[in-house]
Amino acid sequence: MKNKKVTFTDWGLIDYKEAWDKQELLFSETVDLKTQIRNLKSVTEGNEYQDYAATPNYLIFCEHPHVYTLGKSGKPEHLLLDEAGLKEKKASYYPINRGGDITYHGPGQIVGYPILDLDNFFTDIHLYLRTLEEAVILTLAEYGLQAGRYPGYTGVWFDADNEHARKICALGVRCSRWVTMHGFAFNVNPNLDYFKNIVPCGIDDKDVTSMQREL
Repeated sequence: MKNKKVTFTDWGLIDYKEAWDKQELLFSETVDLKTQIRNLKSVTEGNEYQDYAATPNYLIFCEHPHVYTLGKSGKPEHLLLDEAGLKEKKASYYPINRGGDITYHGPGQIVGYPILDLDNFFTDIHLYLRTLEEAVILTLAEYGLQAGRYPGYTGVWFDADNEHARKICALGVRCSRWVTMHGFAFNVNPNLDYFKNIVPCGIDDKDVTSMQREL
């Protein structure tokens, strides 16, 4: 049985580590339930009347106090602040277990954490990333903003085909047994100066923007 229902929750402004721990709990519970269902199916195979439980899906929105996070493929030197600089900016820093390089989260930015069992939808991580991008592209279109993709990069961009390319939404996910966590960071009206303290997503020659700036 496939469960296509998604439970939405808004965690509001929440410390990054607290949100990460809460994500990990939901992620682990979902993976464990998948294992239990698989084991049950192997024991009861051939019973066509057996009704199995379904794994849950979650979509979480939140904001974080100023924080920089570094993905598994990122380079620590892409953070341009030392400990004293982080303290001065009132920002924290975490190397984490998502894909991608370094990014910034802060007030004015919608952070979305879809914790989905892709077996309930489709098992294609590239399609999943493109679908997240499409959701943001369609949202921006509702405000009269024409955004798109930058070939070779994840995320959502403006003017990706010229020297004025600028990114408005970053993506970085983790997926295990087709269960996802982490997600996207969508710049509505954050303080863009905080992006000057990193090489955003490891890209040093492109700008970062927000809905406030574009509008």
